[in-house]
Amino acid sequence: MKAFLAVAAFAILFWPRAAFAQSLSEDVPPRVVARAPTLPAQTDSLLPPELDSDREQRSTASAHPTPLPSSSAGNTTEGKQSKRILWIFPNYRAVSANTQLPPLSVKEKFWLATKDSFDYSSFVTAGIIAGFGQARNSTPEFGQGAKGYGRYYWHAVADQAVGNYFTEAIVPAIMREDPRYYTLGNGSFLKRTGYALSRLVVTRTNSGGRSFNFSEIVGNGAGAGVSNLYYPSGERIWTKTGQKWVE
Repeated sequence: MKAFLAVAAFAILFWPRAAFAQSLSEDVPPRVVARAPTLPAQTDSLLPPELDSDREQRSTASAHPTPLPSSSAGNTTEGKQSKRILWIFPNYRAVSANTQLPPLSVKEKFWLATKDSFDYSSFVTAGIIAGFGQARNSTPEFGQGAKGYGRYYWHAVADQAVGNYFTEAIVPAIMREDPRYYTLGNGSFLKRTGYALSRLVVTRTNSGGRSFNFSEIVGNGAGAGVSNLYYPSGERIWTKTGQKWVE
């Protein structure tokens, strides 16, 4: 009986507390924990400025790749003319292949003749011509030795200048011809050789057409005739004048 009373008293004392705790645990909603937003990684801001700049350049280059050169462009150096032959002799009259140039004015034609006549290489060429002339004794009146060579030399310089001015300036200005040589640039060796030889009798006009090469044919003849004024009287014959014209 005492045991039963003890159990009953224990149940009466502790049952309301257990029931209250159970009701709290069942009625209170579960606690919701908010998850913090995920921020993008800011690793670039930790890079030094120079590294960050390199990264931007690499990204730009990958977005816009540099195009490779096209193989269909062709070789642009074909037919291109240099201003000198063998790095010595002037080549101012030659025009590169596939090149269209405006016509030369009278002043430009005279300047072209001046450059060809007084280029340093023209004095070297005159020295070689004078040496051959003296060795062949082509003009006996000049004599031999240093004094004779001097006569051969200044006559060679004068011949070149007179010929250049008549063929590149005076006659082209009168006949409205272009004294320049337009390179063919393509074709076989025989074709290009034939074209070069044909330019002795065929040339361009200022307007771009074709004409008989009065500048070369008539110009050289006029130069040979004028040279008789400063040669000895024994050299002023048709045979000697014809030789200078051909040369």
